[in-house]
Amino acid sequence: MRFLRDTLARSRATWLVGGLTAALVLSACGNNDDGTVDDPTEETVDDTEDVADDEDGEGLSGSDVGAGETISIGWMPWEEAIAVTNLWHVILEENGYEVDQQQLDPGIVFDGVAGGDLDLFLDAWLPNTHSEYMEQYGEDVEDLGDWLADAPLTWTVPTYVDEVDSIADLADNADLFDGRIVGIEPGAGLTRISQDEVIPAYGLEDTFELIESSTPAMLSELSTAYANEEPILVTLWRPHPAYAQYDLKDLDDPENALGDPDQIHALARDGFGDDHPQLADALRNFQFEHDDLAQLEVEVLEEEGQELERARAWVEANRELVNSWLEGTDLSV
Repeated sequence: MRFLRDTLARSRATWLVGGLTAALVLSACGNNDDGTVDDPTEETVDDTEDVADDEDGEGLSGSDVGAGETISIGWMPWEEAIAVTNLWHVILEENGYEVDQQQLDPGIVFDGVAGGDLDLFLDAWLPNTHSEYMEQYGEDVEDLGDWLADAPLTWTVPTYVDEVDSIADLADNADLFDGRIVGIEPGAGLTRISQDEVIPAYGLEDTFELIESSTPAMLSELSTAYANEEPILVTLWRPHPAYAQYDLKDLDDPENALGDPDQIHALARDGFGDDHPQLADALRNFQFEHDDLAQLEVEVLEEEGQELERARAWVEANRELVNSWLEGTDLSV
């Protein structure tokens, strides 16, 4: 769970159109008893309906490289994971592959890729956030490289909270936040780092409690507090649409307890590159700039239940960029 922003600042107005729906998309994800999560895109996962023709009268074309083959992708309900998973779902379908999306808890995703039950996970935050999982599973997965170079974890407050600018200021201002740090999922790397690294580094054990909840619950609390101009302290990450929805400031971290910014990597099961060399090469070529990722997130999360079709529309409008990732392979869109 993490992201970056500031550089996610394309047009603030454009972000605001789509950003307000991000929390709604995520809140549709319900946890099941077995650790799996209901997939809000499942009704559209197998929908291969073509998008409308572009100005030249051409729709997505693609190839039949993957005809008869199925690629399974595990993902967690983080905005960039939803966006990028649906993006590659579209690219794969346009090249003949069947796609099986599976929304799962973090440990289950890593276990699935390491055990060969999942082909891909496109949202591994390394080297910090998912270090625990990589220590356990890293020898059994293929790292296809990073596709986003700068992804910091953050502790964040609204800008109207003047009393604190640094995590170091929190010890003297616990009452301002009722001693609460509003966090996300218990299994998230950000939760582990916040609990095991940040709180001890700043001596907050006796004055603050990290509230483990979920990403949708955290965003809901942030929205309510912001609407009422109430102080709130949340664990967040960049890139994230919340930075477009609200005026937020990341607290300085002079102890660097949150760690240096991560990079977001694509991971594959062992042997994936041998089985799918063209696709592995394309994923190694895959790169995003912050503004392009911001645009994708807003587009895909704009309409709940239509994530795949929204990704298809984004690919249609950004074929040149997508085909630059596919250059040197037989894949195309």
